[in-house]
Amino acid sequence: MKKSHYFEQVYEVTRQIPAGRVSTYGAIADFLALGSARMVGWALNKSFSAEDVPAHRVVNRKGELSGRIHFPSPTMMEELLENEGIKIVDHKVCDFKKLLWKPAEELL
Repeated sequence: MKKSHYFEQVYEVTRQIPAGRVSTYGAIADFLALGSARMVGWALNKSFSAEDVPAHRVVNRKGELSGRIHFPSPTMMEELLENEGIKIVDHKVCDFKKLLWKPAEELL
């Protein structure tokens, strides 16, 4: 099955998130100006077959690791973020507002 153009756009934005930073499903959806946060999540859920898509850097609007259940192991998302220096407590990014990367501000 061929990936949609929308999925590829989501992957391209996600690839721009720097290590040690996080973005949200909604921020990516708003930047692309089509689709919704849920559609971004759906695209990222399918990203494991794509090259170099750091889906672990995308969290929900509260900084929670809501997508963690879609990773190969239940702790993988947290481990990947912690390996980049991001502290996680109770499945939530500490200093979320400080670490938030917004494509609308960073990619323009």
